[in-house]
Amino acid sequence: MSLLERIVVDHAVAHGRPVIRGTRVRVADVLALLAAGAPESEIVQDYPYLTVDDIRACLAYAAAQADHAVIVAS
Repeated sequence: MSLLERIVVDHAVAHGRPVIRGTRVRVADVLALLAAGAPESEIVQDYPYLTVDDIRACLAYAAAQADHAVIVAS
């Protein structure tokens, strides 16, 4: 399974926001924890149903979302 396959969007879960497969943990929540300085080990300890690969999947998802063309009208 590729990292991005761990991230799903289901309109019945978290109002359609991206979550880690099999959980209700939003990608945005994991990213916020990382941005606040929480190490992967602490996140996995606080959320024992997550793995380090789940956290890395959130980062891969964010990177993919940020890599898009911006069209500027001139």
